[in-house]
Amino acid sequence: MTVPHPEHVGEPGSPVRARRASFRHGQGPVVAAVALGGTIGATARYGAGLLWPTPDGAFPWTTFTINVVGCAAIGVLMAVVTDVRAVHRLVRPFLGTGVLGGFTTFSTYAVDIRDLVDTGHPGTGLGYLAATLCAALAAVWLGTTVTRRALARRRR
Repeated sequence: MTVPHPEHVGEPGSPVRARRASFRHGQGPVVAAVALGGTIGATARYGAGLLWPTPDGAFPWTTFTINVVGCAAIGVLMAVVTDVRAVHRLVRPFLGTGVLGGFTTFSTYAVDIRDLVDTGHPGTGLGYLAATLCAALAAVWLGTTVTRRALARRRR
């Protein structure tokens, strides 16, 4: 690849200018929206963990609640974005993948289960594993279903 002379970088047709335009109009804004949203969501989750810490060996109610509420919100968001109207192309990456993806946490869920098992609470760990999975799936379904029904009633 030939490196353009610094004087020609900003000229129309230059490879550098084409890459910059591709970034601005391609995946660059999507990556930025996800990163910004993820920062917001992860900060909210971290704050919730500080406000409601889980004692050692106890059921991790904070992480459980975060994941269930986040899944319900994802169900609502997807119903609204797919059923209501076209939205800006960055709404789903920002809110869905970014904010709600950063807010919900599979990694903390997995670490919580491992910690419960390692500290002699395998029953609590197994209960947490099953309860989170069932509640999260139910929350997505409920969020989507209730939102779609409310939107259908509103259209009438």
